[in-house]
Amino acid sequence: MGVGRRVEYMAVDSLPAERDDGNVEYKLRVTGIGGRELEKLASQMKYRLDEGGGEAFYEIGVADDGEIIGLPEEQLYESIDNLRRAASIIGAKLKILRIERGRRGFIAEIHVRYSRDDRYPVFVTIPLLGNVDSGKSSLIGVLTTGVLDDGNGSAMRRVARFLHEVKSGRTSSISTHLLGFDDNGKPVNYELLSPLDEAQIFMKSAKILCFVDLAGHERYLRTTLKGVLGRKPDYAILTVAANAGIVGMAKEHLGVAIALKLPVVIVVTKIDLVDRSKVDETVSDICRLIKMPGVNRIPFIVKSRDDAVVAARTVTSERVTPIFKVSNTTGEGLDLLRFFLDIIPPRLRWDEYVRMPFLMYIDDKFDVKGVGLVVSGLTVQGMVKIGDILQLGPFSDGSLRLVRVKSIHVCRMPVDEAYAGQDVCLAIANVDYDEVEKGMTLAGEGVNVKPVWMFESRITVLHHPTTIR
Repeated sequence: MGVGRRVEYMAVDSLPAERDDGNVEYKLRVTGIGGRELEKLASQMKYRLDEGGGEAFYEIGVADDGEIIGLPEEQLYESIDNLRRAASIIGAKLKILRIERGRRGFIAEIHVRYSRDDRYPVFVTIPLLGNVDSGKSSLIGVLTTGVLDDGNGSAMRRVARFLHEVKSGRTSSISTHLLGFDDNGKPVNYELLSPLDEAQIFMKSAKILCFVDLAGHERYLRTTLKGVLGRKPDYAILTVAANAGIVGMAKEHLGVAIALKLPVVIVVTKIDLVDRSKVDETVSDICRLIKMPGVNRIPFIVKSRDDAVVAARTVTSERVTPIFKVSNTTGEGLDLLRFFLDIIPPRLRWDEYVRMPFLMYIDDKFDVKGVGLVVSGLTVQGMVKIGDILQLGPFSDGSLRLVRVKSIHVCRMPVDEAYAGQDVCLAIANVDYDEVEKGMTLAGEGVNVKPVWMFESRITVLHHPTTIR
């Protein structure tokens, strides 16, 4: 084959029929086109990319009804070249994930992503759940810096937020850390002088994974819940230590993800500390757990890049749960996990919320010298610009107040405007630091904000042998 990629024979005869919506497109062939046909192909590709939040998958050599047919090698590469031409028209780039043999020729699976150029990077938010000491912070530290753990918590210390977390080796707060990928799927963090520099990651990345590091101890469950509920995540990663198995808060954290209807990726950590039989035992326990009534998901153990492609395509369904086995100390399994993270698409369609009036809930507040009050939080809907007048409240008496946006930062980068789905910091005027509380609303003037004393809610009870305070 021209690109020197490994070719395997397809194990199935057909795929599910192509859907009109979604980010997956089937093409039997894309040959002999130019002019209007190329523009039409580019327009169709833009639709698929927008459906997938900036990422899409193409299956070449597959009919619209899902029948896997295949193409001669020459036609396959002509089709790929034409897709690449169409992608360049709309500012996107593609890469070949795999090439396999069908009944009559070859099939290619292509990943397409908007290139950085003049647009914001694709964002995917993933909180990390799991029991205390299961390796959540260490996994984030290794993924975001590219430096392996020394076996004594060095990776965790690189991303710890407070001194007491460094000393205890346990996370007790909420923190976010970014892993960026360039147009070619290479991590940008590892080329930076400071791998955790959010501004540099933002400027150089075509796609950014926002990891939310959370506490695993039961005494911090409320903090962990706040970290998940306040972020509108695309997926959740549940870490399970191979040497401990499913213990402590692991089931409760899985229950939180299930209750929120989040696709879950399970990462078995610390596989270097035990023999293979113990790792297999832990994986078997995980498989039994996620097959149980109430969870009812399909475990899929990822062993190769082809498996990772399948996992990335199916995890959004909430039915399939990929399982990875890694070591933060030796690096085993990390390349496979990174490859998977590079190609998983955003799950949420934030573009549908951009046209709505601006709305944001305040997660945190800061008193910045020379700037004044700065508030941060997730933009739930709409967009905000410098100079906008927003409603802030409710205050203790139920009132609202008009405030003005003085400046905006996204990933520590000054910007003129921010959109739905982005974590933003806003410097605002006409209110004092002590008057603002976490949980307050910032809303556009067109939003009818209704302060209430009582509300109805749907409650999911998570069973636990002790009281969660």
